[in-house]
Amino acid sequence: MSHSRFESIGAYLPEKSVSTAELVSRLKVPPAFDLEKITGVVERRVRSTDPESPEGSFDLAIKAAEDCLSRSRYSAGDLDVIISTSITRSKDGGRMYMQPTFASSIAKHLGAAKAITFDISNACAGMLTGTYILDRMIRSGIVRNGLVVSGEAITPIADTAVEEISEKYDLQFASLTVGDSGAAVVLDRSVDEHDRIEYIELVTASEFSHLCLGMPSDKSQGVALYTDNRKMHNEARFLLWTDSQKKYYADRETTFEAEEFDYIIHHQFGAAAIPYMNAIAEREFGAPMPPDLNVISKYGNTSSTSHFIVLHDHLSREEIPAGSKLLLIPAASGVVGGYLSTTISSLKV
Repeated sequence: MSHSRFESIGAYLPEKSVSTAELVSRLKVPPAFDLEKITGVVERRVRSTDPESPEGSFDLAIKAAEDCLSRSRYSAGDLDVIISTSITRSKDGGRMYMQPTFASSIAKHLGAAKAITFDISNACAGMLTGTYILDRMIRSGIVRNGLVVSGEAITPIADTAVEEISEKYDLQFASLTVGDSGAAVVLDRSVDEHDRIEYIELVTASEFSHLCLGMPSDKSQGVALYTDNRKMHNEARFLLWTDSQKKYYADRETTFEAEEFDYIIHHQFGAAAIPYMNAIAEREFGAPMPPDLNVISKYGNTSSTSHFIVLHDHLSREEIPAGSKLLLIPAASGVVGGYLSTTISSLKV
């Protein structure tokens, strides 16, 4: 069976940093809880709004793609596919664009003249969804390689929340946790079992979509998810992941413990939520979770780029030894769950 691998990775984080304390100080009504303590977000990067050099999500994506290609064996002209997965679609500062596709504009800017291009949108699971599609294209032999890229200029929702929040408890408090970024990965065919994506699967359950409304609260641990149906609670979201992965292992007569993961990377949506997710997983799998890698305190929730910002950050500090096996877990609106298993040996920053 053929496999794909992560051939190179790139990221871009704007220079400007804004602390949670600064955001909270701008609120008309302070929250009735410690936002930094509950979310774990100390600061986040914020795009440039300088009229001379404004940064939209397109600019963040381009800079991440260029960083990725700078350490790839492939030039832009070698790419068979470019998949753009941004939630936000801003160019020229703050103007929003739906057409032409971001992927085609990125290809034109990079000089990827022969690449197939298309956009997809799957909330915070966007880059993992792009990886899922490209992995299948490479494994089937349709293409040899490709680029998955996302730029997220998402902090305007934090600016809006600062202006609109007028109560001590407000659904928009979650918007104060986001940060801007760009991330990109090149995938190609694996020729080494110690350098490949072993498997990637995604699952969605729309009956739980109302769980996407969330806010930090001192009335519960971590992120309190408010629903119209109180019988649905936090565990439903996380069981979507564990149930699908348990079935995957049962079909192949293996177990989570037998996979021997070295690290796990969750979507970066709250420092308190990640230990909670791991506790549920340990209960469901009957096995301890590997150490989790995270950057939530430095960069906040960067939406669709989050897993790859974590990966890039830890690789840049040489904290992931060659041959490590990682499990990436999406958690996105929809609700979307799933899992990606990869062993990385040649991926460097």
